[in-house]
Amino acid sequence: MSGSVDQLEEHRAALTGHCYRMLGSVVDADDAVQETMVRAWRSLDKFDGRSSLRTWLYRIATNVCLDARADRARRARPLEEGPVGTVDDELQTRPRAHWLEPVPDAHALPADIDAAERVVLRQSIRLAFVAALQHLPPKQRAALLLTEVLGWSAAEVADSLSTSVAAINSALQRARATLASRDLDDVRATLPEPQSALVDRYVTAFEQYDVDRLAALLHEDATLSMPPFTLWLRGPDAIRAWLLGRGAGCRGSRLVPTAACGSPAFGQYRPAPEGGHRAWALIVLELTGDRIASMTSFLDTETLFPRFGLPLELPA
Repeated sequence: MSGSVDQLEEHRAALTGHCYRMLGSVVDADDAVQETMVRAWRSLDKFDGRSSLRTWLYRIATNVCLDARADRARRARPLEEGPVGTVDDELQTRPRAHWLEPVPDAHALPADIDAAERVVLRQSIRLAFVAALQHLPPKQRAALLLTEVLGWSAAEVADSLSTSVAAINSALQRARATLASRDLDDVRATLPEPQSALVDRYVTAFEQYDVDRLAALLHEDATLSMPPFTLWLRGPDAIRAWLLGRGAGCRGSRLVPTAACGSPAFGQYRPAPEGGHRAWALIVLELTGDRIASMTSFLDTETLFPRFGLPLELPA
């Protein structure tokens, strides 16, 4: 029994990445993977070996996600919720289940893949790509991911989703047209040296709270968003004004590096009145060339930090 369980567990990271792309939530992805494992264990005696174990598990996971999507609204980013805001706007929030969530790279990228596959999988968990996927109906989303991310044939997808090849080809055509209308700039899977240096300069500027230097690292159309708040800002001037005004409580923060959604990320800890630092946000950076294109600060630290292996407090 333990050997079979271990065989299933070897595929957990691959399945987590797949379920995250389908659902847009690390919490929902974890739940879906656990349900996949339960269903697989119960049906293991029916696995006939005509496909690989990983392929069989992907089929189960896809159907688990389709069942989950049936009664849930799509997850979004603040940038899609309304027009760009100002630093004086009232702060409004939405429930956790409303927002796209980040996923740890370590949980969503299998260790046993080659460099080329890692490139594809890493790009496919980027916030911008997963947000765009949320605009697809669930079966279109599944068809696109199974073919273009996992490399399945239309016939394999049709068999998995219990439909025809013609229906899959039609779904793929519509899905590709929808994604083509979204702004999906490319980011390489491994940071070239200039971008690694850019991230280092960001950390230094943020921890020293040198807002002028920080603003100089931003793309002219850079955005700042802070789920669960609906407010989002665009441009270095607006972001600088926020950091010097209502966001000034971030002065004195410490950043602990991690990786999320195929991008550089940090656990941000703000100074605590009693000493030390307390978890404040999970920051995900999206880079374009030699500038920062997006800073998303996910404020639900109690949900996210444990999944990233980050403590909720840092000692003095």
